[in-house]
Amino acid sequence: MDLYKIVNNVCAIVIEAGKAIMEIYEVASEVEIQSKADDSPLTNADQKSNEIICEGLALLNEKYPIISEENKEIPYSERCQFKTHWLVDPLDGTKEFIKRNGEFTVNVALIHEQKPILGVVYAPVLKELFWAVKGEGAYVRKKGETKRLKALDFKMTDPYLKVVCSRSHLNDATKEFVSQLEHPDLVARGSSLKFLILADGAAHLYPRLGPTMEWDTAAAHIILQEAGGQVIDEQTKAPLLYNKENLLNPFFVAYGKRSDN
Repeated sequence: MDLYKIVNNVCAIVIEAGKAIMEIYEVASEVEIQSKADDSPLTNADQKSNEIICEGLALLNEKYPIISEENKEIPYSERCQFKTHWLVDPLDGTKEFIKRNGEFTVNVALIHEQKPILGVVYAPVLKELFWAVKGEGAYVRKKGETKRLKALDFKMTDPYLKVVCSRSHLNDATKEFVSQLEHPDLVARGSSLKFLILADGAAHLYPRLGPTMEWDTAAAHIILQEAGGQVIDEQTKAPLLYNKENLLNPFFVAYGKRSDN
């Protein structure tokens, strides 16, 4: 498995998907909004991005099953046989897309034996591309330059920690977690950008004590991990696992380079 070649191909695919999203985003009248069964929004941009990504991945030499937020659900009896598979969120932050604040992303991860080994995230409005391959570091390309990502070193007892919070999901459990820190500085971000601000060394931690799905986290998880951080199940204190029977993530906390655990 040539992960270097694969990640380059995936980067090209997500950029193409991002361009299609922007064609819709830039003309407000082009945005079509539906409601899914769980009342979450679905737009024609989600669907177009998903189509481009799934078609692009299917054309690669490496053939793996695709689990995507917008595809028909695959029964666990079939999924449990997957040793390696793609995990796709074609437009993470649909609410941010609808609000037109630019904080949405395209996310593709490669999962091997329940762990992410490759991840690509593209922020189309910001034109920032993030990627990582297991054991080879994490990188970002923005404003024509590429740099290696490095998470901040910190301890939980440090004052003035920068804590990333969701623009749409700040619940009581999260507020309680934050209240235990000394003079925390809250930083709001949408979508998987919450992980990437940690990977880029601009914040320290991101508690997500509310529901997310596996496709929301996988690509950014490996990017943060390769930048020196971690994504930890709040109950078991173990890293998040993927392709579980239930694709709902447990509550978790994403950390930069924490040195006191």
